Amino acid sequence: MASFAFAQDVKVVYHVNTGVETAAAILNNINNHLNAAPKDKIVVVTHGPGIDFLLNDAKDSKGREFSGQVSALASKGVEFRVCHNTLQSRKLEPSSLLMETKVVPSGVAEVARLQAKEGYVYLKP
Repeated sequence: MASFAFAQDVKVVYHVNTGVETAAAILNNINNHLNAAPKDKIVVVTHGPGIDFLLNDAKDSKGREFSGQVSALASKGVEFRVCHNTLQSRKLEPSSLLMETKVVPSGVAEVARLQAKEGYVYLKP
């Protein structure tokens, strides 16, 4: 008899390397994802322009800060990881990031690691 009690949790990495103009839609995607599957584990890995919505005081096209949405998602277990290489190349300090973020050595290497070593499914919103 099949039992689904031990079905592996779904783990998803959202790969974000586009700027603030796409961030609101991406955050909405993640919200919708969690509404449909609240137990899924989500990690958002950002690099290049993708880190912009995670900078302190970053705002969308309507002038709303992203910090509230990021904080709400983090409270649901979503992790936000930022590429150290991007910070270095743009001469940004980790202190310029929202407190919910974690800096990783390389965004692209983190995406690959999560898929290869931790069984994450890849999504490019």
